[in-house]
Amino acid sequence: MIPASPTLKTHLASEVTTLALCWKVTRKDGVASGFTSFSRDLVVDGITYKASTGFTPTAIETSAGLAVDQLEVEAILNDTSITEADLQAGKYDYAAIEIFLVNYQDLTQGKLVLRTGTLGEVTVRKGVFVAEIRGLSQAFQRQIGELYSPTCRVKRLGDNRCKIDLAPYTHTLTVSAVTNQRSFAHAASLKQDGYFQMGLVEWLTGANAGLEIEVKTYASGVFTLVQAMPYTIAVGNTFKAIRGCNRTFETCRTVFNNVLNFRGEPHLPGIDQILKLP
Repeated sequence: MIPASPTLKTHLASEVTTLALCWKVTRKDGVASGFTSFSRDLVVDGITYKASTGFTPTAIETSAGLAVDQLEVEAILNDTSITEADLQAGKYDYAAIEIFLVNYQDLTQGKLVLRTGTLGEVTVRKGVFVAEIRGLSQAFQRQIGELYSPTCRVKRLGDNRCKIDLAPYTHTLTVSAVTNQRSFAHAASLKQDGYFQMGLVEWLTGANAGLEIEVKTYASGVFTLVQAMPYTIAVGNTFKAIRGCNRTFETCRTVFNNVLNFRGEPHLPGIDQILKLP
């Protein structure tokens, strides 16, 4: 907790206080939004903290160890600065969060910062979003190292560990028909069924331009995505489709001829061999 100013400390120690809770969300692209529990907008450090979007935070707890300090904020999606589509598009993934108290009667007293961290899991249901705010100790929870696995552990086909040149497996296509925001077809069925399954679609034009998502199935020229796109897909939108990889040794050998860079242990005995009776 960052210490409060002497004047704010005096106010906190008084019998009657006039405090408002504020929280600031700063996206990875630098866009900042502010919200407050007070009944009117407040301007703090040049940022307007809006009262139009009411929110309810859980209790803030701080532990002495390395356990992750977490809290949740529930808010109504009735402000244009945070929309359900933007949340689903990932614009707020890993956004920086700052929660603090101010004296709304005298903002010159500064602020008392209660928590800083990053935005974690966000769920949206019926116009209300619940955001998990993770403390700074979250960084210590990441797994360091890798586990043995029969399948390849590369994070993405063509990355610096896979080293496959994606150019021969990347196709620029145009949407010819739309079923919904998860399913659409392109003008010509260039590849066999399953070619793009577990691959990626990267949107070049349209409302979803710049976004990408994994392909669940591909058959007869129809793409079905793992999740619905946050914005409307329209006929004429162009996109890049990258061939999929199921991360098996056989696919790496026969399709991509990339066995030397296979990041798995396909010949390691599994649990069935360990439990096998003599």
